[in-house]
Amino acid sequence: MNKRPLTDAQGLTEEQFLQTYDAGEYERPSVTVDMLIFTVMEREQDNYRKLSDKSLQLLLIQRGQHPYLGQWALPGGFVSVHESIEEAARRELFTETNIDNIYMEQLYTWGEVERDPRMRVISCSYMALVDRTTLHVQAGDDAADAAWFEVSHQLIESSRKELEQGYELVKLIRITLQNEQTTLSGVVEHVETVQGHVRKTHSRIVESEGLAFDHLLMMQYAIERLRGKVEYTDIIFNLMPPLFTLSELQRVYEIILGKELLAAAFRRKIADRVTETEEYTKDAGHRPSKLYRYNMNRE
Repeated sequence: MNKRPLTDAQGLTEEQFLQTYDAGEYERPSVTVDMLIFTVMEREQDNYRKLSDKSLQLLLIQRGQHPYLGQWALPGGFVSVHESIEEAARRELFTETNIDNIYMEQLYTWGEVERDPRMRVISCSYMALVDRTTLHVQAGDDAADAAWFEVSHQLIESSRKELEQGYELVKLIRITLQNEQTTLSGVVEHVETVQGHVRKTHSRIVESEGLAFDHLLMMQYAIERLRGKVEYTDIIFNLMPPLFTLSELQRVYEIILGKELLAAAFRRKIADRVTETEEYTKDAGHRPSKLYRYNMNRE
């Protein structure tokens, strides 16, 4: 039995509707992608008897075109009509930084009306945690330079106001990005309002020095999200070599979380995520330590 095609209030079938549809009826915003590529890298110590310190680092590019010419930004660019958002993210990351074939996950969509001075632009951000030693970063396309920056995320002020059936929590967070040549910084105000069962959050840039667009907001959001993910996922093992000590693993957790951890509690927490080997470290100046590997087979 043949079914008659459904028609709308104007008596049009879907095929007829699409034939007459005016795609210019609504103004179209542009879509971009921005990538937050994090790593944890050793900072060498002069004294070989000391364990190398580590720092959380973020990859930035220096803009070679207007707007924000000469300022630093996240790698990214416009999405073509004929590619998916993820395809655009991989293409832009490769053409601007020479990084290819890494796992990225979608972070958040940014849609403030005036976030880009050129036009109405909606951006989809992606995040990755990578082993920097396996990458060869090189600026390309419209990027004048590409470089890793040490990231500092510091709560500088916090206040709470009681509301009817809830509260408003305001935090000021300073983010500093630094390498041997350049220091960048900014302050983000994050407001969380809870009334009854309704929770709302909003962030804005209070000050920004040397950073383009609203990328400071993306950095603040990504760091908070990254700290949450290392607590309940195994994403952190993307940073680790095949064999590592528990002290090295704990230090990487501490760098990302921004706090020290008790060794005994940490080892209990990650016990099922690692497998003990029969190998030991052989570094001069250090007592040999047992080496572990990531347990890929855990349930």
